[in-house]
Amino acid sequence: MWFSKSQEEVLKEFSVNPDTGLTTEEANSRLQKYGENKLKGKPKKSLISLFLAQLKDMLIYVLLGATVITIAIGEYGDAIIILLVVILNAVIGVVQEYKAGKAIEALQQMTTPKTLVRRDGEVKEINSEQIVPGDIVIIDAGRYIPADIRLIESANLQIEESALTGESVPTDKEANDIHEDPKTPIGDKSNMAFMSTLVTYGRGEGVVVATAMETEMGKIAKILDEDDEEMTPLQRRLEELGKILGFIAIGICALIFVIALFQRRDLFNMFLIAISLAVAAIPEGLAAIVAIVLAIGVTRMSKINAIVKKLPAVETLGSVNIICSDKTGTLTQNKMTVVKNYTLNNIKDLPTVETSFEANKDEAELIKTLVLCSDATYENGESTGDPTEVALVVLGDKYKLTKRELNLKHKRIAEKPFDSGRKLMSTLNKEEDGFRVHTKGAIDNILKISTHALVDGKVVQLTEEMKTKYLKVAEEMSDDALRVLGAAFKDTTDIISPEDMEKDLTIIGLVGMIDPPRIEVKDSIRDAKIAGITPVMITGDHRNTAVAIAKELGIADSIEQSLTGAEIDELSDEEFSKRINDYRVFARVSPEHKVKIVKAYKSHGNIVSMTGDGVNDAPSLKYADIGVAMGITGTDVSKGASDMILTDDNFTTIVHAIEEGRNIYNNIKKAVIFLLSCNLGEVITVLASILFRWPVPLLAPQILWINLITDTFPAIALGVDPGDKDVMKKKPRDPKESFFAEGAGVRAVIGGTLIGILTLAAFYFGLSEHGYSLGSENIPENVLTYARTMSFVVLAASQLFYSLTMRNSTKSIFQIGLFSNMYLIGAIIIGFILQFGVISVPFFANVFEVHNLSLGDWGLVIIFALVPLIVNEIIKAFMRLKEKAS
Repeated sequence: MWFSKSQEEVLKEFSVNPDTGLTTEEANSRLQKYGENKLKGKPKKSLISLFLAQLKDMLIYVLLGATVITIAIGEYGDAIIILLVVILNAVIGVVQEYKAGKAIEALQQMTTPKTLVRRDGEVKEINSEQIVPGDIVIIDAGRYIPADIRLIESANLQIEESALTGESVPTDKEANDIHEDPKTPIGDKSNMAFMSTLVTYGRGEGVVVATAMETEMGKIAKILDEDDEEMTPLQRRLEELGKILGFIAIGICALIFVIALFQRRDLFNMFLIAISLAVAAIPEGLAAIVAIVLAIGVTRMSKINAIVKKLPAVETLGSVNIICSDKTGTLTQNKMTVVKNYTLNNIKDLPTVETSFEANKDEAELIKTLVLCSDATYENGESTGDPTEVALVVLGDKYKLTKRELNLKHKRIAEKPFDSGRKLMSTLNKEEDGFRVHTKGAIDNILKISTHALVDGKVVQLTEEMKTKYLKVAEEMSDDALRVLGAAFKDTTDIISPEDMEKDLTIIGLVGMIDPPRIEVKDSIRDAKIAGITPVMITGDHRNTAVAIAKELGIADSIEQSLTGAEIDELSDEEFSKRINDYRVFARVSPEHKVKIVKAYKSHGNIVSMTGDGVNDAPSLKYADIGVAMGITGTDVSKGASDMILTDDNFTTIVHAIEEGRNIYNNIKKAVIFLLSCNLGEVITVLASILFRWPVPLLAPQILWINLITDTFPAIALGVDPGDKDVMKKKPRDPKESFFAEGAGVRAVIGGTLIGILTLAAFYFGLSEHGYSLGSENIPENVLTYARTMSFVVLAASQLFYSLTMRNSTKSIFQIGLFSNMYLIGAIIIGFILQFGVISVPFFANVFEVHNLSLGDWGLVIIFALVPLIVNEIIKAFMRLKEKAS
């Protein structure tokens, strides 16, 4: 609470004399007590720990269980294949996450290495890590603040705090201010300077009140350091699916043993069959396929300027229904821009796009004064100096009154610098045969020192009526959240002293400026609302400015939909959470407030995306379901804490990324349902044969081949399906929604049952060709091999064809275009080539215990394999008719 105490009180508490500073001995003693002034972070995760973290997954546990069993029964080849799947899945995850977790390192790098302090009565430059509470720090323009400081002296001091507060305009600092309110926002603590902020103007001195992790920056580091990793909706879904499949596999094995006991079969033989069934029940390739589909999704998203750091974040994007966005630099352009200028009885709105204007006489004088009375520069799109002055110089460029030309023509002779007491700045420049004073600053202060006004190119006496007009326009601009600056001049024949500059001026007019919204954001917000997504603005800026931008963009309708940080503090967590949906704008907020806002939205079951670019955004980026950092203006800290980085800093990219996320989830769902349909077909085939005491139509290696090879290519191809063009016209998916929602479970059961029945039918036909039936005793091994080959091919081919109908739940394969996903066509062709190779190449035929088929039987198995596809297409046709009828 140092901001609420006077300089004397603070110095007394730290037992330091500002004239001499600490002694070296005292400084060393305090260094031992408080430690070095640097931020601490968690130890970095090694590659091994990242790899092991990827294995903490129910599906992986089930696969590892299957590996142990296959080793136990001597099927070493199968065990190696399953292990390779597990390793592939983990490697994909590690590659994506290796570069994550850089937030604390970036914070450490942001702290300045050297600082001027007063010790032993002398000014010394020391390493900022050696600074201790009680040190007297000398502050000047261009230096970073090394720790949190209570100012004890200030002269025209301005500090740029956008990394901490989100405000793009430097803050005026005044050492003599005292803030009684304990809830004063960071941006309003004018007597404090904070670690890692930048001094842009003036000078000052201060006493260090907090170092390292006790600073405001340190508090952010602590929040980033907390382990609060939540599972994404997809991870939760796959975890549940893994558990279900694991229990099904165990249940099937138990059922087989019960059947074996009742039917008095050979227990070891039945154990082998049970393993076959367990293998059939688990889609071994699923974990790797999901990882591959997500990795491909990440690549696709990088092409639309969105870099995703963690694989599951791709899918989470599809569930997002709240986008919390920082204002400065995310929704706005992060550059002050003049949008209105006013000379008496003449107001002009200026578009924010790059264009040029013609100025009348009065406007030309207004622009000339504002440009000449500025220290900023702007050339070839590059600027230096205060953002407000840069805006004035850019305005001059638009009016073809460039700073370079005006400076050459009207050389500066003298100046009276800006100070926060006068709120004015004046320069004396050459003007034809004499000189001219150019003054800019607060309009009410300019009116106090003006006696005349420039009207239609003539200097006239300034009347009270005119003053009222100027003030009325200034008030209207302020109501629109514009920053207002007035301009005046005075001609003189001689060089005058700074003390005489600001007297008897002629007022020219005023300008209103704002950090304008990004041009493309308005359309993106409209698209987001159509897609059932609520955009929310969170900013450290003032309420009026925030609401004005929010109204213009369509985020909010009125000021009643806004809340300040101080008002948030007055509400209990429960009350705030209850009322959170009433607000669309949060202004004057601290990093802690941002986290509180994100948590309140999440407490209602929302999936929240938070966008931002400053250090102040990092904690909320971490707590949000999807943290989105800006790639160009974003700090390394915000990038480190985020799940996704926008390389073009464009809010619009978030909406495109959400669309991509929705399509990726739909594609993963298609792949999962496809794989489970196939596995169900395998389970039905083996289980029916056991229940009815038939020979088993499929062997464990054959099932593994289909699960890991034949099914994998179509599943990956479904994962990169072009996607639904109307996906953003639908509401966000409920994160609790099951994979089997919207009839997907029914489709899986129908498809799986058909595949199972047709595989058994092929097995029956294979036996009957050789004069045997399903119930025959002592069937020769070569006949069994031939019949199993037929069931093996039908199972593989029916799954390959069935993948075509999985692309859309209602549209036919011709409506979506048979060849619109060439990856799938390629996958089916590869699948058939591999299947043909397995039964034709002698080496593979021996390994998988299969036999080549006759031409007639190939025709039969292809007809059987097409049935599930045709039946599903007929069901979809009835569904479309039903939809039309309703």
